[in-house]
This record gives sequence, structure tokens and C-alpha cells, in this order.
Amino acid sequence: MSETAEANETPPVEDERIKEMAGFRKAMIRPELGAICGTILVFVFFFLTARDSGMFGPAGILNWSVVSAQFAIIAVGACLLMIAGEFDLSVGSMIGFAGIVIALLSVSLGWPVWASIIAAFVICTGLGAVNGWLVIKTGLPSFIVTLATLFILRGLTIFAAIATTRKTIIGGVRDAAEGDWLAPIFAGKIFKGFFQWMGDHGWIETFSRGTREGMPVVEGVPMLIVWAIILVVFAHILLTKTRFGNWIFASGGDAQAARYAGVPVNKTKILMFMFTAFCATLFATLQVMEFGSAGADRGLLKEFEAIISVVIGGALLTGGYGSVVGAALGALVFGVVQQGLFFAGVESSLFRVFLGIILLLAVILNTYIRRMITGER
Repeated sequence: MSETAEANETPPVEDERIKEMAGFRKAMIRPELGAICGTILVFVFFFLTARDSGMFGPAGILNWSVVSAQFAIIAVGACLLMIAGEFDLSVGSMIGFAGIVIALLSVSLGWPVWASIIAAFVICTGLGAVNGWLVIKTGLPSFIVTLATLFILRGLTIFAAIATTRKTIIGGVRDAAEGDWLAPIFAGKIFKGFFQWMGDHGWIETFSRGTREGMPVVEGVPMLIVWAIILVVFAHILLTKTRFGNWIFASGGDAQAARYAGVPVNKTKILMFMFTAFCATLFATLQVMEFGSAGADRGLLKEFEAIISVVIGGALLTGGYGSVVGAALGALVFGVVQQGLFFAGVESSLFRVFLGIILLLAVILNTYIRRMITGER
């Protein structure tokens, strides 16, 4: 064999610089990148400005963890729906509506709490399906359809509460839930014994006086946080490990091309509207069980908080791109900033200023990432 032939058979040498650039670009287009950076910056900022206020003590951590979990529950549903290319502005009204349904059925009509909770989930996920069906059948933007639903549900919620009880806040749910088999999974705390053990051994602070003397300042992990973790894990696996997750991305990326490829786009979008309603109902149920009451004005502006968390988490407003982990981190940023300003002694009205800045930076970063993906200039 000639030297020329041997040279031709020599495999080409890979340029390490090209591999490094490809790896860098792959890291840069991850949806979670902005949320990860934002989370680090927020924690560093408040560690430097509020660490002496108890923000990073057991009680402080529980405080902002609960708030972040609230945002995460509704952000998970909004994330999958936005990746599928749609919006749901009725989330906040759905929260208030679901809570009133539970309270009216259990307190006013005497239903068992478990039956009231199940009825609320069935009714609200059904309304989510109606939202999706209207968007598909009319061809109207989901922004308009769900904006109409927002007003309809809020009005119905207030009317139903006043017409039946002459009040907009209905109490007595906690008493009605005594001995109920389903209510405990939406209320209370877990790992109480473990936290008491840590308190007894001095690992966490305990109360030194009063009726709660000797009890830990953190009694356990609230079910709200448990449900938030379960939802995030479930939605992440659904989106990244299943064929249905591919359908969600395809439906939001290019719906027509997805239809040509055999993806049931309409079915996928309707199911995502139902899942968003499910998350809103879960939030409402947890809130009702925690406070023992339902309010017709609950959930106000929660739809925007959910969308903001998802955008901070790296999702594109155009659909087809996003991450559940990013949305969860966005919710964490949201919760830490809201509570961190309180611990830092900053005027609470500045929360909206911080939120606007974070949102603007997230949108700019997401736009840059989209241009990297599409090759636009």
C-alpha cells in the first residue's frame, strides 16, 4: 500500500477548540441557565444583606420555602402549557373558585370534605378542558379566551359566596375536615418526630417559654412543600422522559408540522389546559386546608406570578422551549426575593421593582438564547 493511501485512511484529528465551542453553546442554550444564574445571584445578595436577620435560620428557610412552593405549584402547570404554545390567565380566578366550591359543599351543604375536594378537582379540570376546547375550536388566542374565563369565574365565585352565605369568606372547613380520610394529605406536616429529635439535640432552635416550650421552631415539612416537589418531579419526568413530553414541545414549536408528523396537537393542548386547572385546584385545596377557610378573592394575580416564574425559568413566550426545573427555580427566585426584602428590612413596595428587573433580564436572556437556537441576528 502506498504512503498516499495510508495517509488517506488516517482518521481526521478532531479540533478540541470546536468541541469546546460546541459544549459551550450547548450549555448556553439550556433553558435553566438564566434561572440558575438568577438563583445564585439572589442567594448571594440576601446572604450578604440579610444573613443576620434569621433568613437562613430554620424558621427563615421554612418561610421562604413555603412561599416558593406556592409559586412552584402553579408555575409547573403554566410551564407545560406555555411550552405547548398557550397561556391561561384564568389560573388566579380558578384558585378562588375551587376554594369556594370546597367550602360551600363541605360547610354549607354538609358534604364530606373528601367528596368536596374531589368535586372541586372534577369541576375545575372540566373547566380547563372547556378553555382548551374553546381555544381549539374558535381559533382565538388563548390569551383572549382565558381572560374572559378569568372574569367569568371571579364573578361567579363572588356571586355564589354572597348568594349562599352573604359573605365572601367562608370558614369552618377545618372543623368539617375533622376525621376526614383525604384532608390530611393536603394539610399538616410530615417528619415531625425527626424535627423534634433535632430540637431535643440542639440542632435547631426550640421555644423557651409558653405552652410550646421545648418544641422546635420548625415542627416539620408542610404538605404544601411536599406537593410542590411531587409536581416538579412528575412534570419534569413527563416532559423529558416520555413521548407525550415530545408532543408538548412539538405542539408549541410548530403545531402544523407536528400535525403532519402525527402528533395529536389538539388533544395535547387541551390536556395541558386541564393540567393547569388541576395545579390551580391543588393550590386552592392546600390553601383552604391550611387556613380552614375559603375566600372569593383568593388567587388574585396568581396567573401573572405563575407566568413570571416560568419566564424567569427560561421558557420562551413563543412556545416550544422551556424547562420544569427552570420554572421551579424561577419560583424559588420569586419566593426568596419576596421574603428576602422583608428580612433585609427593605420597603415591601420595592418588591415589584426587583421583580420587574429580574423579569426584564430574564426576557432579554431568553431572547438571546432563541436567536442562538434559530440563527437569527
